[in-house]
Amino acid sequence: MPRVLTIEDDTVTAREIVAELTRRGLAVDWADNGRVGFERARDGDYDAITLDRMLPELDGLVLVTRLREAGVQTPVLMISALSDVDERVRGLRAGGDDYLTKPFSPDEMAARVEVLLRRHARTERDTMLRVADLELDLIGRIARRGGVALELLPTEFRLLEFLVRQVGQVVTRTMIFEAVWGYHFDPGTNVIEVHIGRLRKKIDAPGAAPLIRTVRGSGYVLEAG
Repeated sequence: MPRVLTIEDDTVTAREIVAELTRRGLAVDWADNGRVGFERARDGDYDAITLDRMLPELDGLVLVTRLREAGVQTPVLMISALSDVDERVRGLRAGGDDYLTKPFSPDEMAARVEVLLRRHARTERDTMLRVADLELDLIGRIARRGGVALELLPTEFRLLEFLVRQVGQVVTRTMIFEAVWGYHFDPGTNVIEVHIGRLRKKIDAPGAAPLIRTVRGSGYVLEAG
């Protein structure tokens, strides 16, 4: 179920947004000031955000600017009573993805959120790979397992990406060599075994289910569990 964060200090408006989005099958959290909203948006795993332009404790423009500076790319629908063109431009340039003026139709608000959710889903499919609780951010070149960032060297990241893309399939040492190192396989080297060993130590925390399995006489397979 997609998760949406509504940051709105007006109780009536917030309840209207929450009710409409919930009716459409979305899970909605509500923050009634900018400071709490920023913390939840930064630390929470949300698929979209509705953001009031004028908020107590932290202004909406400042909030979305700080989110983008922190690397949070969750799509944001800015909602404001300020309807002139300059204000809409400021909101979009600060990092907003769409801008809706008050008063608004709940149906239009929900439709705009749904568009942002579809766009976000397409972007994630293009830039994120996931297997079980392992996640690879192909843009930031960051790997996480169970939400914890893994310190991988560039070659280790390429090796893990190759295994994730072939999830459930046995890959030979020759296939790994050509995909990761880009040159022909030397049967006398143990570079693959060394890198697989290092990778296992980094992605398999104590108590976690091992993801990479050795297939004797064939190669390796990354399994979803």
